[in-house]
Amino acid sequence: MQRRRVIASVGSLMGGSVLGGWSAMAQAQSAGGSDRIVIGQSAPFTGPSAQLGLQFHLGAQLHFEQVNAKGGVNGRRIELQRLDDGYEPERCVANTKQFISDGVFALFGYVGTATSLAALPLASEAKTPFFAPFSGAQALREPFNRYAIHVRASYFDETAAIVRQVTSTGIKKLAVFYQDDAYGKTGLEGVQRALKAMNLETVAQGSVERNTNDVAPALKTILAAKPEAIVQIGAYKACATFIRLARQQGFGGNFYNVSFVGTQALMDELGAVAKGVVVSQVMPFPYSPATQLSGEYLADLKDKRGQAPNYSGMEGYVAAKVFVEALKRAGRGATRESFIDAIHGMQAVNLGGFPVDFGPQKHTGSRFVELTLLTEDGRIRR
Repeated sequence: MQRRRVIASVGSLMGGSVLGGWSAMAQAQSAGGSDRIVIGQSAPFTGPSAQLGLQFHLGAQLHFEQVNAKGGVNGRRIELQRLDDGYEPERCVANTKQFISDGVFALFGYVGTATSLAALPLASEAKTPFFAPFSGAQALREPFNRYAIHVRASYFDETAAIVRQVTSTGIKKLAVFYQDDAYGKTGLEGVQRALKAMNLETVAQGSVERNTNDVAPALKTILAAKPEAIVQIGAYKACATFIRLARQQGFGGNFYNVSFVGTQALMDELGAVAKGVVVSQVMPFPYSPATQLSGEYLADLKDKRGQAPNYSGMEGYVAAKVFVEALKRAGRGATRESFIDAIHGMQAVNLGGFPVDFGPQKHTGSRFVELTLLTEDGRIRR
């Protein structure tokens, strides 16, 4: 796929963010008595991580629009509302309180670990499903929580796959550049756990504050240790800044990123400097109809001017598809509790080449991970 800038209309996305008139629906939503299923998404739609929220939202909306065009689910249309949190936990908490007060059926597609960790206790207290957060953090999965439902694999799954790949080539000197918050520290722990199993440890670590690009201190510490490869646990702008500066200073090894980085956004930031950057993926390949699910995603995108396929969009699309399937199984009078019970029944369900497997004590649907390589000419190779 030729490299291209992902274009999104922020104005059109934010135009639907005004929330009003929901409180009268709160009881109907929980009791399954409304002709709509209203769900709320708090995510970054502005700021340095905006592409993560925007693309996930667009992918989810893509599937919901197809479902609504055919009459919705059991006669009920799905309405996805969104509020911008700028990838900041305090704003996410305020958004979550508003959604819960307004009586949404579920909280859907929250983006980020720190924000999701701030919101989950509120969702649990309100007994509102917290569905498909765009995060692989273990702290969102353990201890088990009836109201937290995960579609994607965990960061431990991703970092284990990365470490296996790196060490299989004979590399032993591995450094970690991470975002200094719950997300970055989870990824760092995952790398350390995987290395420890091989009697290895990181040669250096360096961090960056969330929503900043001040990578100079981390860069100095990490390059001084002369690593052979660097694992990054961050968002696309800070990771791209680090990669660019490291290359300028002569680092020739590979960089490895987990999926949350935002693959397309990272590649757009790097251009030709993307050569030698590896990203672990937890979703089907979105750039060709390699699976039935990928083909459906691309077909639905055909008439969407200004939208290009990407992994973040695919994750939103898959999350929406799993949500719809559970809603169908919950029946015409679906409530929050019957929705969760329906998810428990989704065991070994194949969504067109992407299997998910849930259960009464199993709320992580997939452990799928594969590694992709970015190229200097703007391609993503599996």
